[in-house]
Amino acid sequence: MKYKIRQSLNRFVEGDFTLQYTKPQASPRRDPRHEEASTEVRFIQWHDKKAIGLFSGFYNVASTAICLGVIFILLVTVSFLPAFGDADAPINNEVSTRYIEQGLAETGATNIVSGMILDYRAFDTLGESAVLFLASVSVFMLMKNTESHPEHGTVHHRYRKVQRDPIVKNIAKYIIPFLLVFGIYIVLNGHLSPGGGFAGGSVMGASLILYSSAYGYESIRKVITQKRVRRVTFCSLSFYAVAKSYSFYTGAHHLETGIPLGNAGDILSSGLILPLNICVGLIVTCTMYSFYSLFTKGDI
Repeated sequence: MKYKIRQSLNRFVEGDFTLQYTKPQASPRRDPRHEEASTEVRFIQWHDKKAIGLFSGFYNVASTAICLGVIFILLVTVSFLPAFGDADAPINNEVSTRYIEQGLAETGATNIVSGMILDYRAFDTLGESAVLFLASVSVFMLMKNTESHPEHGTVHHRYRKVQRDPIVKNIAKYIIPFLLVFGIYIVLNGHLSPGGGFAGGSVMGASLILYSSAYGYESIRKVITQKRVRRVTFCSLSFYAVAKSYSFYTGAHHLETGIPLGNAGDILSSGLILPLNICVGLIVTCTMYSFYSLFTKGDI
């Protein structure tokens, strides 16, 4: 009975709201064993319906309470902010001046934008990267295109067969290496010039999409698999969070981080900005290709 209740709750969580509870038909012959089995079935159905009802009520109350709590916290926070357009607000005099005058000394990045995004506001960028990861996971859950075979216990994916154009294949053969190299250059050079992880990751993601379109899903799947995409994204997000948590912790306590800033202008410079740029670039690359692959084939 516990298994039946748990199975019903799992179906509710997965979005199956079409649960039907039908009263078993009475047997034309009065068999005590049949009546006992029917009573047990009705009892299990009553428990399943009651458990789902309780869980549904708790889910609605809990979700409403959480939303109201978040709204209250945000409103209280906004009430402490300076008025819009206030000339004495820190954003209009202290923050921008700090970025311009001390950004190079504190971050080692000659690009003020990269120093701001990946150092002063690094957790904001981490949140944006996490949103990309959650978006790709959500799309994967909604768009996964599978056929299950209960008798064999296997799942087979359905892929759309597309005739590959030989002209596209020959042109892509020469364009894709340049796109990859250019994307890597944008990521590595992001702290020296306009660019960075988001721009470079977009270029590299476009190169993977072009490869998949030109040579087919089976060809790119030999290198880019669902498991590898998850691992790369998870490792990138984990390194980003741990690295910036460490640097913010030491900075808040006026401790030395032990991470050299390097020389301004050097390719291996600006402390953590370069590795963080690489992490963001990998996340954006995996997200772009995941969206394309899921919307066109239903799988990565």
